[in-house]
Amino acid sequence: MKAVSGLALIAISLSLAACGGKSEDAAKPTGDPIATVAAPAGTTWSDTIADSPEGYYLMGNPSAKIKLVEYGSYTCSHCKDFSVEASEEIRKIVDSGRMSFEFRPYVRDPIDLTAALLARCGGKDIFYPLSEQFFANQEAMFAKVQASEAALKAVEQLPAAQRPGGIANAAGLVEFAQQRGISADQAKQCLSNTAAAEKLAKGVESANSQYNISGTPSFLINGVLVDNVANWSSLQAKLKEAGI
Repeated sequence: MKAVSGLALIAISLSLAACGGKSEDAAKPTGDPIATVAAPAGTTWSDTIADSPEGYYLMGNPSAKIKLVEYGSYTCSHCKDFSVEASEEIRKIVDSGRMSFEFRPYVRDPIDLTAALLARCGGKDIFYPLSEQFFANQEAMFAKVQASEAALKAVEQLPAAQRPGGIANAAGLVEFAQQRGISADQAKQCLSNTAAAEKLAKGVESANSQYNISGTPSFLINGVLVDNVANWSSLQAKLKEAGI
């Protein structure tokens, strides 16, 4: 299970990991219940977003005792289900100051890459709500892709750096992003950013190398891949074991 370069990912359709697969490593955190930590006056932890050392966006208390990471794919139905079920619950826990949350896009195909580039286009302050809206729009996006076969065939003839833009138009994602505050020019710039595409692909390579990701969504609790967890109820049980 190896990732390819960002430009190669733009050019071909591939699956780097199954949607809904399971990991082999187990995280077994134990400990006493963790005390809440108040956010700075006038703020909430779930609205506190910072750049993480790995190049993603971390939500919440940077010093939280529990650090939850999700590797998820914008084209994975299980990831969509998790987003719909868990996003508000995760925010509630993050607001307690006991846990931080970090979503790391795990790109599996060119449509996934396109969505990931657009989700980051508005910067850290809207990354999480925009990601949740991309997941909620997943079925509509697939419907537009299926109805745009000719347009997608034409995209294959474009230079590699232009293909995410062509895919985004065929999938209705540029218009979708515009309705959420990202201008057409801004979207075009983000979609043609080959350095950002390469960075996302390298993030997948790193995840595969370090954690042997076999499916999405996959979760880390304090840096350890959690076994047999792909939905909120299973993850919630693991967080309770960790003291949440």
